[in-house]
Amino acid sequence: MKIAQLLEETSSQFAAAGIESSQADAEILLGFVLNLSRGEALAKAITGEEITDSDLDKFTELANKRAERFPLQHLTGVAHFRSLELVVGPGVFVPRFETEGVAQLAIDALRVLPRETPVAVDLATGSGAIALSISHEVSNAEVHAVELSEEALVYTRRNFEKYAPTADLRQGDLADAFSDIEGSVDVVISNPPYIPDEMIPIYPEVHLHDPALALYGGTDGLDLVRKVDLTAQRLLVKGGTLIIEHADMQGEAIRNILEASGWQQVRTHKDLAGRDRAVTALKL
Repeated sequence: MKIAQLLEETSSQFAAAGIESSQADAEILLGFVLNLSRGEALAKAITGEEITDSDLDKFTELANKRAERFPLQHLTGVAHFRSLELVVGPGVFVPRFETEGVAQLAIDALRVLPRETPVAVDLATGSGAIALSISHEVSNAEVHAVELSEEALVYTRRNFEKYAPTADLRQGDLADAFSDIEGSVDVVISNPPYIPDEMIPIYPEVHLHDPALALYGGTDGLDLVRKVDLTAQRLLVKGGTLIIEHADMQGEAIRNILEASGWQQVRTHKDLAGRDRAVTALKL
């Protein structure tokens, strides 16, 4: 079968399954099977090349799983985040594009600090996407991260070994983490679970395959946000920055929580789609 025909048929299959990025997913999955970049795989389609029977069998098996709404990242084992290529799979939250902008808030805050070695903490690090982006892009930063789930840490540890082997990764509850560095941290950032317990996420990839521990945050979705608030208060230096990612409808509620706790200069930041995505605050 010609690769161009395969891509066309697979894209239609994915679109019929409700996958919005049907063409891109077909091309990425083909590149994975052929051990090529997406662009290289597409070039083979343009030049009229055919796929071998063995590669076709492998591709068809994976494409059928994707059509059943298995996350693309679980099939390839890779999630791209900023400049990183992270190992992911069942048991760890797949990092989202929107979080790249949240990570930028931490990177910007750290870069302007006069300290020779600014200190950052990532609470509920998941795959390590935020912490590792900070470590990779702010070379003088001291980075700490904590994750509760042993299933997630299977992937987190591999990502830290690849990108930041000397960074401090711990297993534990963010509520009582890092008692040994209290009062010395410049930036605390977190993308905590924030979906209300009774709410079902829209996308099957999320509610069927992302770990519940990384999704749900209590009756109003803000239980972990309240814990992040308290942990950040004891970790941050005076003038330190707190950054929390949240759902687009939670900005006001989180601002109210932080302002009631005494945080100053509490601000909401929008993502590239213009939706509320993160709150920042200063400890004064």
